[in-house]
This record gives sequence, C-alpha cells and structure tokens, in this order.
Amino acid sequence: MTLKRTAPLVLLTVAALSMSACAQSDRDSGSDGGTSGGDVKDTFTFGAAGAPDVFDPLYATDGETFRITRQIHSGLLGIKPGTADIQPELAESWTPSEDGLSWTFKLRQGVKFSDGTAFDGKAVCYNMDRMYNQKGAGQTAAEYWTYFFGTFSDDPSGSLYKSCEAPDDTTAVINVTRTTSSFPTILSLDSFSMQSPTALEKGDANNVQSAGEGFTYPEYSKNPVGIGPYKISKYDEANKTVALVANESYYGEQPKTKNLVFKIIPDESTRRQELQAGSIDGYDLPNPVDWKGLKDAGNKVEVRPAFNILYLGLNPERNPKLKDLKVRQAIAYALNRDQMVKSQLPEGAQVASQFMPDTVSGYNTSLQPYAYDPEKAKSLLKEAGAEGMTLKFAFPTEVSRPYMPDPQKIHAAFTKDLEAVGIKVEQVSKPWNGGYLDDVSANGAYDAWLLGWTGDYNAADNFLGTFFSDLKGNDFHTSVMPWGKTLSEDLKKADAIVDEGEREAAYQDINKRIAEEYLPGIPVSHSPPALVTSGKVQGLTASPLTAEMFDTVTAGK
Repeated sequence: MTLKRTAPLVLLTVAALSMSACAQSDRDSGSDGGTSGGDVKDTFTFGAAGAPDVFDPLYATDGETFRITRQIHSGLLGIKPGTADIQPELAESWTPSEDGLSWTFKLRQGVKFSDGTAFDGKAVCYNMDRMYNQKGAGQTAAEYWTYFFGTFSDDPSGSLYKSCEAPDDTTAVINVTRTTSSFPTILSLDSFSMQSPTALEKGDANNVQSAGEGFTYPEYSKNPVGIGPYKISKYDEANKTVALVANESYYGEQPKTKNLVFKIIPDESTRRQELQAGSIDGYDLPNPVDWKGLKDAGNKVEVRPAFNILYLGLNPERNPKLKDLKVRQAIAYALNRDQMVKSQLPEGAQVASQFMPDTVSGYNTSLQPYAYDPEKAKSLLKEAGAEGMTLKFAFPTEVSRPYMPDPQKIHAAFTKDLEAVGIKVEQVSKPWNGGYLDDVSANGAYDAWLLGWTGDYNAADNFLGTFFSDLKGNDFHTSVMPWGKTLSEDLKKADAIVDEGEREAAYQDINKRIAEEYLPGIPVSHSPPALVTSGKVQGLTASPLTAEMFDTVTAGK
C-alpha cells in the first residue's frame, strides 16, 4: 500500500502491523508436513561455500553461518518468504506505546524450545537481557548487537535497548531509548533469535574469550537450543559437514525433509561438479558464466533481485596517505568497475554510485559512479604527493558471496588497475572464517580490502548505518577523519526522523556527501545472486535477502 509521507512513523507502524498481525506465519499453512512417500528422499544436501563460525547466532556475523543457524532458531519477527517484508513468527502481534518507546509483543502459546523449555514472556526478557549484558570479549564478538542496538549495559547511554518486562506468560514488553525506523524490524535478524534460557544457563553461553585474532566459544555454541524447524545433529569438522535433523517439538508443521546436511565445499567449480554428480541437491552463488549450462542440464537457477553492495574498503588509520580525499578519489578513478561488472558479474549487475541499492528509500538518483579515468587518478596522486604509494590490499578465500562470486578474480582485476596508475599493491588473502573477517573488523589489518553487504531489511539505516554510524567501531576507521563524527551523528539523526519524506531527503543528502566529500571507501557494484538446485528439488523459495528456509523443501529421488 502507499503511505502518506506526513503520517507519524508510530502510527504508520501500528497500521501496517495491525494488518500483518492478523495473518499466521506461512510456515503454519497448508500441508500435512510428512516426509514419507515413494518419490521423496529424507535428506536434502546443500553445498555451502564456507564453514560456519559459531552456532550461537548472537556471535555470528556471516552468511554461511546464518544459513545454518536460521534453520535451528526463530525470532520474535520473521521474514515473509520471497520478500524483504517482516511477518509474525514467535510474536503474533506487536504494538507500540504512544511515544514509540515501549513495544508490547503478544506471543504464540504452547511453544517450546527443542529441549522442552517453555517459550514465554520471561524467556524473551532473559534473551534480551542476556544480549544486553555481554561483557569483555562477548561484546566484541556480538557484532550485530553493536551494529543495531549500540552499546551494552555497562554503557547504557549509547544503547537502543533499555529493558524488558514480562507481565504474563504470553506477553513481553520491550522498552527502547529512542524511536528509530529499524525497530522492531531488527528483531527479525538471525542474531536476535530466541534461545532456551535453560540451555544458555547450563552451557555458560556467555563465556566468550579472546584468542589471538578471533575468539573461543563455550561448548554451548556447538549445540545451541532454539525453536526452529531443525536442530543440530552433528558438526563433523574433519569431513566438513553439518547435519541437522527435524525438530519434533517445532510449533509449526514438520519439515518436508527429515535430514538437512550442509556439505562445505569452498570451490565453486567443485560444488557444480557435485551437483551434476548428484552428491548435493543445491548450492548458492553459481558462477554467472555457468547459469545457462546449469539450466540446460535440467537444474533450476533462481535469480534473486540485487539487494546488496560490493565495496573496496579503506583504512586511513593504518595508512595515513588515505586521509587525503585526493588519494581516495584517485583510487576510485583507477578502478575499471564497468569492465569488472561486464566480465565477472551476471546480467543485471551494475556499477554502484553509493553504498546502497536503488530500491532503498534515500537512494540519490542524481549521483553517478566515479568514471574510469587512470590519467585523472595519476594526476590526483601527484597532487597529493602519493605517487608510488603502497596499499596492503586483501581479499577473502574459501568463500563466494552474493555480491562477490569470485573474490580472487575481482581482486586481481583491481590490482592490475591500481598498479597501472603507479600504486604498489601488497596482495594479502585469508579464509573468510579463518581470520579475514576478524582482520577487517577487529584488527584493522589492511589498507584496502574487498567486502560487501546483503541487506537484512529494506531501510537506509541497514546499509549506511551499519557501515558508518558507530564512530569508534566501524571498519572504515572514520574516527580519524575530520568528518567522521559528523557523518555518524547525521546518520543517527536521519534514522530518528519520523516523517518518511524528510527522512528520505536526509539520506539522499548524506549519500551525496559520502560520494563527493567523504569517500570512506569505493562502492563497486550491485549484483543479482542466484541459487541453483537439482531439477528434482521442490518447495524452495529464493529470498532477496539470501535468507532461505529449507523446511519446505523436498529433494526427490
């Protein structure tokens, strides 16, 4: 529906959610849920591009891990299959107070965690307080909480979350410190799923410790207890498989396929070969050059809308030359992004002019990408006194992402471009979950790196806010830049604007300043990712958020 731009945000939310709350989750509708039958096998095997990092979703940060955790956990809110829209999940409805600072969630009744613990208002508050009360290394590991809720209980002044109350078993009231376009939508994120208070307590789940460049997690993180359609059966690290089994106490219909196996196959060509051999039933992110051949062989290739951004990040704290806008602009002019998009990304991909796709409110249509102009790049480097500078430029291995199907090839193309304008490149690589993400986010180990983002929900704050709102903790190290604080504060102000039209205009202005005055990194491209399955697979709904559920899938024989 079309909403009036002058309507208050709280009233808009009440109107929209009062309608959606009347609907039941799609998982509850229309099937006998059986796994029997002569034409159906009881195992669906999916080829994963990378190993999971940790099964406690609070500490997870990457898509390969979330692909697994979302099968074993549920949140208060969910995502309607095939869309980026929220729908009821463990909460049947949610209503804000008049000032928008207290939200009352009416909960599903008769729901239990897979260990038999009752899901009720107290369980909701236990989970929210557990996340808010993280200490030490747990705060660093809980990156999504920091992104979306801010600080923790030891620094409440910067927190969106305030408190939680459970008036009765079927009600939870979550209090927040300010109005924001992101709440309660962020409760649909996998990181904020509900977990069994009994299991969390018994497993000492918060006992996270720093270990070199990463973390060590308690035993609980290997076998967490949620309310999803599946539960963990076994993680065989030696054989690189994660086995899940149907959760017999799941509140919705039972999964169509009893066993769900994730087979970790880092190499994309190997995943394709295993699909053709029948040893897996599907995999994500097939190489665009293979789409036609996969279809011709009888497979199904589902192309999702491009709801993502690939960027080249820059770290001016590690390399002071990057503090100069002319140097950052030179890098932008040096990159032949048009050629990279045409040669390495699928049809429908486009060069990016800003750090969010054009479907998100606040996108500035007047902006154009920096043109490929190596002579302009050389001139700017000379003006900045940065001729012959060196960049420690990194890319991840053992992974394919929706926005980055082949990181090594993209890195090689950009390395060639940078060297052509006189920038020396020190090439670095690490496995995605073997140090790369920690080096980027926690350690600031690189001058430049390839990374990206697939939106969690449809809001400018989910892109720009995720990248730049946290002045002290963002990957681009904007705290050392004279405009860093201004950008952080302006993003927070924009997110709090109630009027939709004013909020959109504020984000358009911020996008313009990011592109023309700040340039903390180089937005590269938006790419429509695909998902491929055997022609025998039925019931899989592709998600623009790459957030597929597998409980509706049958694999055939």
